Amino acid sequence: MSFNFFMMYFLTIFVATIIPGPSMLLALTHGMRYGTKRTTATALGNLIVTLLQAAISMAGLGAVLLASENVFNIIKLIGAAYLIYMGITIWRSPLITLDESDGGEAPQESLRNMFLKGVLVTAGNPKAIVFFTAIFPQFINPHSAYVPQFLTFLITGGIIAFSCFMIYAAGGQNILSIFLKTSVGKHLNKIIAGTFIGAGIGLAVSNK
Repeated sequence: MSFNFFMMYFLTIFVATIIPGPSMLLALTHGMRYGTKRTTATALGNLIVTLLQAAISMAGLGAVLLASENVFNIIKLIGAAYLIYMGITIWRSPLITLDESDGGEAPQESLRNMFLKGVLVTAGNPKAIVFFTAIFPQFINPHSAYVPQFLTFLITGGIIAFSCFMIYAAGGQNILSIFLKTSVGKHLNKIIAGTFIGAGIGLAVSNK
């Protein structure tokens, strides 16, 4: 694989990943609520599912999901329901505060739960598998060994997913510190909750 070809793949995946979506919204929210360091647990949940989605697509199973509208819609609706549930939970939770001694962490949320939220939000978006299914064939060289290409694309995609997630998490702390100095801070929970609920509704009504 040439360097230029690899960079084209890298930029394609990076741009698609960094665009705000349910996973990046979760990264931003956990960054605000728990700090960048603890949000690593959420990022790992996102990473594992992203790697599985990419592997499924490369194995050809993504084409099955793409062709099966019922399976696709079931997964999509489950993911949408979970986003709405998270929005309602955030709406009812205590006001977000910034603990300067610990980077805004919220110890009442276990790392295990944060990891599972990363898993569930990422798994609830079947469009990722469809995206990978559409993208990978564009970069596979049929005249080269498949396994090295598979590993290169998989590892690169994982690094990009984790990095983008942590960029949003780090940004969450900066945004929180700004908002809490203004009147917006009093309504921050409701703004975040509304965004999650809106994302869930948007996912539910979106076309395939």
